[in-house]
Amino acid sequence: MRKRNKVKQLNRSADHRKAMIQNMVISLLRHERIESSVAKLKVARSLAERIITRAKGNLDANLANLDEKKKAEKILHNTRYLYSHLGDAEIVNKLLSDISNRFATRVGGYTRIVRLVNRQSDNTEMGILELVDRKTHLELKEEIRQKREKSAPKAKADSKPKKEKKEKKAAAAK
Repeated sequence: MRKRNKVKQLNRSADHRKAMIQNMVISLLRHERIESSVAKLKVARSLAERIITRAKGNLDANLANLDEKKKAEKILHNTRYLYSHLGDAEIVNKLLSDISNRFATRVGGYTRIVRLVNRQSDNTEMGILELVDRKTHLELKEEIRQKREKSAPKAKADSKPKKEKKEKKAAAAK
């Protein structure tokens, strides 16, 4: 007798569903926040949690009791697993260097679903899936502002004001 899997079908074929969920997880890791229907977000959350846990396996604290050969094998295996499930080198590098370090002390629960109002067209439950320790919008703006101030060249103190140029143009026009 044929029985259904525990996997949410989402009214899609297996290939379409797998590609959609994989793309949602990649977007989540890239932007640290995605918006979609709650049903899709629940499925994407389970894969995202597993992938972040796998990335945490490469941290030194998790490999402390292994010898060098086993440690290298474990790191290689985890990295190949991430590449096979994500397929994007930029995202894998961000995951291994940034996200896994942020969640080093947390045991599970890396994401949250915030429910929004229902979609007006078909009354579907909508929500936002985001990483728990994501930087807020104001923190990101402040960080960008500080980077600009550091990289911006300092204005010359003896530069002429712009008014003189306008006055010269006005005099030439008369």
